[in-house]
Amino acid sequence: MSVATKIPEVEAEDRLRADLYNYLGVMLSGPPDQTLLEQTAALTGDSTPLGVAISGLARVAKVSKRKGVRSEFNTLFIGLGRGELLPYASYYLTGFLNEKPLANLRATMASFGMTRADDVFEPEDNISSLMEMMAGMIVGRFGRIASGAEQNSFFNAHIGTWATHYFNDLQAAKSSVLYASVGAVGAAFMDIEREAFRMTAD
Repeated sequence: MSVATKIPEVEAEDRLRADLYNYLGVMLSGPPDQTLLEQTAALTGDSTPLGVAISGLARVAKVSKRKGVRSEFNTLFIGLGRGELLPYASYYLTGFLNEKPLANLRATMASFGMTRADDVFEPEDNISSLMEMMAGMIVGRFGRIASGAEQNSFFNAHIGTWATHYFNDLQAAKSSVLYASVGAVGAAFMDIEREAFRMTAD
């Protein structure tokens, strides 16, 4: 006889937060396929800074072609030897790869039972992985839903220290077109998260 596993209940607002973290993680892990590009083009925003950024992203996605976006992604993140941007916490915080921020992240991952996927070979402190980790903590993908304090701690230790700077660089990168709009969404979202965590910590 099998025992049903209770699915953690997640508040609607937290589900939306996790969805946006997941979206950013997917967009930053590789060039979007046609389905994701079309889904991005169908996004709608509102008058808030994040909503305006989302509307801008949708407008750019509507006129973007998959081949061009793939070329943009490769130039930004892969390049000949290295891409225009290095999306790693260690690099942004120390100027070098594989430094103490990565070691600190690995210790945090171990405490939550997070492990790097077998088919992933780049350091865990890349921006796409951190977005996916945060989403997983919010919805309980790693066995339990992380408390607000745990989310706050993870954000402040591994994301809030550099992600806004990275997303601003993504907006300003010479090769950014669609990804400039992704950067605008990321920066606006990081501002919201930082302020929300600050308010709950007071």
